[in-house]
Amino acid sequence: MRRVAIQYFLFAFIEILAFGVVWAADADKFLAGRLLIASTEMQDPRFAESVIYMVEHDSKGALGLIINQPALQGSIEDLLKGFGINNDKVSGNIVLHYGGPVSPRAGIVLHSDDVVIDSTKKLKDGIAVTVEAKLIELIGEGKGPRQYLVMLGYAGWAPGQLEGEIIAGSWHTIPSDKSLIFGEDADKKWRQAMERRQVPL
Repeated sequence: MRRVAIQYFLFAFIEILAFGVVWAADADKFLAGRLLIASTEMQDPRFAESVIYMVEHDSKGALGLIINQPALQGSIEDLLKGFGINNDKVSGNIVLHYGGPVSPRAGIVLHSDDVVIDSTKKLKDGIAVTVEAKLIELIGEGKGPRQYLVMLGYAGWAPGQLEGEIIAGSWHTIPSDKSLIFGEDADKKWRQAMERRQVPL
């Protein structure tokens, strides 16, 4: 992992809904809440050996977050100062993960739902997503969620695109697993996920 001074990194939080992905009330027939695993047939180098938590998937498209590509590390205090927040109560370091190639300056926190704020979207199986810097402050104050990944960017698919990639053999899918999602050893996540897959899909 490259260690980069966090103050040089523009960490801009966004509203996910602004990108046209609708939070569907009934997405049982889709992959929201599951994990995508890049197959050995994956041709796109950006997704090689990636594991993706599917935040949303419906007839309008899909949005996911790569959970096994840590990218940068720095202090929470510097991170907050980077977008104008000074809080002398925060401490500790934080790892920023590459969440996907879309909007690489966008910040998204994938976390357990034991701590939520007004902008938090609860997903499935005790997992939530937040796009507000307040959650980072809570983490720095020791009041944040027990499990979390801070992401930069996300993976997005147009309507029908992900389905076509699955048919082409680029992806496997497995049920969500919090121990895998928030596990500390990112290098092992892809292999662990591959061992849990069901074949044929």
